[in-house]
Amino acid sequence: MEPFGFDQLPEAVRKLIEKVDGLETLLLNLQPQNEDQHKMLNIQEAAAYLNMTVAALYSLVSRRDIPVNKPGKRLYFDKNELNEWIRSGKKKTAVVIEKDATLREPVYRRRFKR
Repeated sequence: MEPFGFDQLPEAVRKLIEKVDGLETLLLNLQPQNEDQHKMLNIQEAAAYLNMTVAALYSLVSRRDIPVNKPGKRLYFDKNELNEWIRSGKKKTAVVIEKDATLREPVYRRRFKR
């Protein structure tokens, strides 16, 4: 940024205000996305979000396999918690499993070592 004199100060302030307004607009547009991530879903919305039937979701809830909130008689699902639950089910690839197996000493060798 180039230095400016006192006579250019009003123009510099105007540009600064425009930039701040632009940043404020961007931040306000981002806000609904953040609120959407913390949205609580009912059983039908959660089933649709997870692409499964309501009955399958009830089954997961009864086995306590999925995070759920139950204030009273209704079930609510936090969208962030559902995303974390989905990520926690990640399966290892065959290459990773083989690598882990070669790094570990077999159990039977550890038991009978002298």
